[in-house]
Amino acid sequence: MSASPDPILEARGLSLSLGGVRVVEGVDLGLARGEVAAILGPNGAGKSTLLRALAGLQAADGGEVRLHGRPLAGLGEGERARAVGYLPQAASVHWPLAVERVVALGRLPHLGPWQRPAAEDGYAVDRALAATGVEHLRGRPVTELSGGERARVLLARVLAGEPGLLLADEPVAGLDPYHQVHFMELVREYAGAGRTVALVLHDLNLAARFCDRLVLLDEGRLVADGGAREVLDPGHLARVFGIRAVYGEAEGEAYVVPWGRA
Repeated sequence: MSASPDPILEARGLSLSLGGVRVVEGVDLGLARGEVAAILGPNGAGKSTLLRALAGLQAADGGEVRLHGRPLAGLGEGERARAVGYLPQAASVHWPLAVERVVALGRLPHLGPWQRPAAEDGYAVDRALAATGVEHLRGRPVTELSGGERARVLLARVLAGEPGLLLADEPVAGLDPYHQVHFMELVREYAGAGRTVALVLHDLNLAARFCDRLVLLDEGRLVADGGAREVLDPGHLARVFGIRAVYGEAEGEAYVVPWGRA
């Protein structure tokens, strides 16, 4: 299953290089409205580079990315920023801005030059603060927050822009288990409102539990694309990750626990 029917975002034959080295080769991928997809693979598999290309931030050597049927590379920066929200890996803020001001930066793609924020912009910021559970931090300098709190504030900044497509690179890496689950519940709800989400994840169980589709990469190539039971099978885990796993089911959902090296 390399493409979704009537995809919102579609990559066709996508090939990408970094420093003259090919890191993604011939990937076909489609993401549908209402879908949460996890991009999985070992370190160096090309996951982050692929996500940047899907966000329009990495030029392709071959193939193309289309958003609503239009070449992503042909969109203006403002239109692309309104449509696609991108949360990079280990994102940070270096200035001691108040949390509310940081989150309000997510509304900039919706404002014209010198245009002041309107009431609807304030409402969007409030919704994002509430959704990520950081309302109580709105007046705090973001540089004084813990790593997990900053991660949720930066997510709120993306959500404040209300993009139809949310792309996030290892967004739960700095969060404790409670906030990892909260984040995944949040993106499920976000997709349930008719939006599309793609996440780079390392946690196989979070991917299996919360994502509709798992996309498995290895050495820049697409190995598997489908549901958790199809993608996280023993053969794929041994070949791609070099691990053995224990499988089970809880509350009607499959889980997989890495158990040893293959």
